[in-house]
Amino acid sequence: MLKITQGLGKTDQNADDSLTLSFEQRQKGRFKALSDKGLEVGVFLERGHVLADGERLQAEDGRIFQVIAKPEAVVTAKAEDWQSFSRACYHLGNRHVTLELGDRWLRFWPDHVLEELATLLGLSLSYEAAPFHPESGAYQNLGHNHGDDAPSHSHHHHHDHHSHHHDH
Repeated sequence: MLKITQGLGKTDQNADDSLTLSFEQRQKGRFKALSDKGLEVGVFLERGHVLADGERLQAEDGRIFQVIAKPEAVVTAKAEDWQSFSRACYHLGNRHVTLELGDRWLRFWPDHVLEELATLLGLSLSYEAAPFHPESGAYQNLGHNHGDDAPSHSHHHHHDHHSHHHDH
């Protein structure tokens, strides 16, 4: 099994092979996969990074692999206007579901409750197979990356996530 240990990011570098991966696979740091040319590979990358469509990865032997986002079953909900779109983002986002956002459209995995909610909010739904590129978590890229000379400070958050109720 060939080990892939290095992420090269998005680059125009020619790829020797490709890995077509679902969103679930693209968010894992360690997994086994079959390349598109039939090669068994083990991916060992830094955790917490979601692989994007078009990224290049390098194997221990120097071979370059291109990441391809695998089309998967999704629901695309389109809004007629920005107000409907904003309301849908608010209500669906409030349920902490994995969403991909576009220009007055949003995409999620099939779920009858979410589909019903989107329809009630006036969105039109289409069912398709498409690459899924959801938003990363709100706090993922807003880390506390202070330089070495930044004053240290502590955080005291008093959020009790069980003191409010959601109707699920």
